[in-house]
Amino acid sequence: MPIKRILRWGEDHVGIASVNPKLDLKTYTLVIDGEVANSMELGWNEILKLPPTVSVSDFHCVEGWSVLNCKWEGVKFSEITRLVKPLAKAQFVTFECADGYTTSLALAELAGDDVLLAYKLDDELLEEGLGFPLRLVVPNKYAYKSALWVTRIRFTSKKELGFWEKRGYSDTADVWKNDRFA
Repeated sequence: MPIKRILRWGEDHVGIASVNPKLDLKTYTLVIDGEVANSMELGWNEILKLPPTVSVSDFHCVEGWSVLNCKWEGVKFSEITRLVKPLAKAQFVTFECADGYTTSLALAELAGDDVLLAYKLDDELLEEGLGFPLRLVVPNKYAYKSALWVTRIRFTSKKELGFWEKRGYSDTADVWKNDRFA
């Protein structure tokens, strides 16, 4: 069953905003900064020029349901690190989203070939409710680590707790260890 048919984003993804943010591809910018040698701002067309990759993975919600075999297309996070060249003290990455949502992961957790900044799901551009135009996909973590509507990626030397982690959810969010709550 396609992921877009079973998710009730107004109920299942209650973040900071009560509605999905409206982002325009003509003005969309992804800011990448922090503890890096090369800060950058990428517009939509620049993102699409980065080497694309397809990854098929399962999507796991902390509520206990999963969607199997999601076909994501986007840019490997490792390509982003290659471009910005994190400094040695950069050990973490905080993702900031258009609705005010944040989450953070260790840089090492983002190095896998299946970790993407995705712009397509099942060969279609993401819908608004699924993170249009760009979302993080970290398959071995619960979905609250796969931030929607990403507008800024900030490399940091210290761990920053995100929206749900500040409210008692596990910061490691390890699907395979059933690590849901702090």
